[in-house]
Amino acid sequence: MMPPSPSKPKSKARIAAYLGGHRGETLAARFLRLKLYRIVQRRCKTPVGEIDLIAERFGTTVFVEVKSRRGRHLEGEALLAVRRDRIVRAAQYYISRHPRLVATSLRFDVIFLAPRMWPRHVMNAFDAS
Repeated sequence: MMPPSPSKPKSKARIAAYLGGHRGETLAARFLRLKLYRIVQRRCKTPVGEIDLIAERFGTTVFVEVKSRRGRHLEGEALLAVRRDRIVRAAQYYISRHPRLVATSLRFDVIFLAPRMWPRHVMNAFDAS
């Protein structure tokens, strides 16, 4: 029998944030499916960062960051909070593990979520440079 993990218990706020993020990513994936995207992977963890969703549509691979906020008026703040360098590095790592993607179109999108609002999909929210 293994001893219990020595890590400290997670706070209620941290657990709530994790579950909220998971719900948001599920909602964003459903939204993208309605727009005829194929979800390739969710919560893609790499050594250099995590990509919320990887989707594909008409031969374009899309790396999607999902941002949830309390209201639509906070989208600007959410866009500034997107850690572009982390997402780009994670996407580069993912592409290095899937070489067939080098020859395809790549895009970075953001989906904003707010309570009682339809998700807002910002295509080409930023580029890899």
